[in-house]
Amino acid sequence: MTVDEGARTVAPGRAAQELELRRDEFRLAVQLGLVRTVPVGEGGRRQVERCELDRLTAAPDFPAGLRERVRAVGTGEAAALLEITPERFTRLARTGHVSPVRFSVNRYRAVVWSYLAEEVAEFGLGRPALLTGRLPLDLRERLAAHEDLRPRNWRARRLGVLLRGTDDPWARAAAIASLLDPVQIAEVVDDPYERAHLDRLRPPAPPGMPVRAGAHEIAERLTRADDPDEILWHRMSLALALDEARAERPAPYPGERTPDRPRTPVPAAAGARPIPFNAPAAAVPGIPPVSSVPPSAPPPVPVAAPRVGAHGAVVRPAGNPARPAAHPGRPAGQPGRADRPPGRSVRTRFLDRFRRGKATGEGRPGGGKQSVGWP
Repeated sequence: MTVDEGARTVAPGRAAQELELRRDEFRLAVQLGLVRTVPVGEGGRRQVERCELDRLTAAPDFPAGLRERVRAVGTGEAAALLEITPERFTRLARTGHVSPVRFSVNRYRAVVWSYLAEEVAEFGLGRPALLTGRLPLDLRERLAAHEDLRPRNWRARRLGVLLRGTDDPWARAAAIASLLDPVQIAEVVDDPYERAHLDRLRPPAPPGMPVRAGAHEIAERLTRADDPDEILWHRMSLALALDEARAERPAPYPGERTPDRPRTPVPAAAGARPIPFNAPAAAVPGIPPVSSVPPSAPPPVPVAAPRVGAHGAVVRPAGNPARPAAHPGRPAGQPGRADRPPGRSVRTRFLDRFRRGKATGEGRPGGGKQSVGWP
């Protein structure tokens, strides 16, 4: 990050203080697009520009208006805003009339959904007929079939936030793939290198994910598509996103140093012609041609007839070794296994190369998580 970037951008913590928002309120404002952020530096960390803070603080209803737009309420408070019972609000939320903005898992492993107070009030003004009397027949049938659209609507909202936060086609494909389980991804993306690249670009878990084993499993299930038509929709979206990403650049293969950039071919020498990947060895400079004719057998070594000594033991004559010193077919001057200088074992040499690679930053690139700068 340059000096100019540091002067015109503000860290998220400092921006939340200047906007008079709590950390969770500021994070929600960023997800909703109320506060625009920009990636800064090589790591892709997102910060807030000073001009964006000036725009927000110059609003006539600041800070009460901004705080009201990011106010999240639970089921009880949302029902109180609409002057209905919590049970009725839950039925309306399950049928998709109100979309949750976040969730949490309490100590009893129950999912607690939160909603934007502003959206709840807008729903009450727009659909007053659903607040009183008996619910329509189609809604009652869907509730009797145990329909619950809250997880699906939350996933759709989160996917929209992720897609708006990046312009990289591979990162957008990774955002869609994060809603599918590994089996579904493998059926759509048959190239293992592309799957590995999507996994490196996978967005982080949503804020507030529980760490306890049981609660984490429940939250993990909520982040994956489970309805058949939802799974089909995301599979088709992933296939289309992959076509766009491949058209811009292919996924990196092992051995490339820049997994997030297109592969750059090594410049050839002046006047050199390109060599296809399946060219014979004779066409590749630096590799000696391999003849298809088998090498001629070495000249026979004269062997004296052995003699039988005392007690029937076979005595070999002097100058006739038990086995030839050189391997048949090896060019002269090339050391064999017996001529190799003593050294460390193969395992020790491999460990040394591995340690040296970690110390110098060499080795297989792209093995770790790649930062995208997700919102």
